Amino acid sequence: MNLLEMNHIKKEFGDLEVLKDISLTVNEGEVLSIIGPSGSGKSTLLRCATMLETIDDGEIIYLGEKAAVSKNGKAEYAKASELKRIHGYFGLVFQNFNLFPHYSVIQNITDAPLRVQKRNKDEVFREAKELLRKMGLSDKAEVYPHQLSGGQQQRVSIARALAMKPKILFFDEPTSALDPELTGEILKIIKDLAAEKMTMVIVTHEMNFAKNVSDYVIFMDKGVIAEEGTPEEVFNSDNQRMKEFLGKFAE
Repeated sequence: MNLLEMNHIKKEFGDLEVLKDISLTVNEGEVLSIIGPSGSGKSTLLRCATMLETIDDGEIIYLGEKAAVSKNGKAEYAKASELKRIHGYFGLVFQNFNLFPHYSVIQNITDAPLRVQKRNKDEVFREAKELLRKMGLSDKAEVYPHQLSGGQQQRVSIARALAMKPKILFFDEPTSALDPELTGEILKIIKDLAAEKMTMVIVTHEMNFAKNVSDYVIFMDKGVIAEEGTPEEVFNSDNQRMKEFLGKFAE
């Protein structure tokens, strides 16, 4: 089952064409990794998928529902009621955590399920505590973000995204703000989620991680998909640009 389709997506910032006719599909239970050099359009693609950026051309479809369509720079989005439901399909984990500093850990996790999804308070808090246990943070429920390490903050942000029970989870370079030791913590959690068949789209610079955890890999360069396929196909590709890119990580 296709959870997400992005068809012929284009995005410009002024005279800079950042995304040039990008198409992709994400299937249920699949882990898609998006790799490529800085400035290739990876994060912009993710922001378009989650509608933090408007598209200039193409269409975005979640679970068969058209979320956004644009032609010649004129974007149209689903009606507000439909868009609210579509937004419930996905969660997004940012590279810089984006936690509410004035909320405790448990408040950060429970706020959206309570206020946006209007779910039962006892159920939401019970599930939040279980997520904290799963993240190894059972003793941090009442502390505030500034009292946590970077790795702990990122684990809270993952728990916050999971608390919304998304169909698909997006990660925008989730380890870029962390040191190597903390990076391992977060990658392990994502691997565990992959083992549970959580559908994920991951923008990452961690090549070995992308190779080991992904079902499908997209290599972007200068706003286009330069190579795509299974990890084995992409990482063993004869594409010269792909070889140059991987060579920098091998040095």
